[in-house]
Amino acid sequence: MARERYTAAEAARALGISLDTLRRWDKDGKIRVERDASNRRVVPAAEIERLRGPEHTEQLSARNHLRGVVRSVEIDGFLARVEIDVTEPSTVTAIITRESAEELDLHPGMSAAAIVKSTSVMIRR
Repeated sequence: MARERYTAAEAARALGISLDTLRRWDKDGKIRVERDASNRRVVPAAEIERLRGPEHTEQLSARNHLRGVVRSVEIDGFLARVEIDVTEPSTVTAIITRESAEELDLHPGMSAAAIVKSTSVMIRR
């Protein structure tokens, strides 16, 4: 039987982030948390799934997949600039085509992954 809520530490592990990052995301409104009877953070399973995004079965040969939350999407002409907050206070910025950004339906607060291979950074949901 699937659980409905997870402790903050369990949620941070499931998201691949630190507990400090989870607290910061809570403060910044990037993640929805609830409080238990002892006023500790608990995270609904649905919120973890929202941030993790859909699981993909295809495998890429790239070694570095950096999961995070989209900070911003700026579209200008046929290019889009996408910033993703990844574990700890780090941000990956990628310049991708406008068509790709629209196809991925990227918007701030959603889960995404930066895939780093050679000198290219690709974005996937």
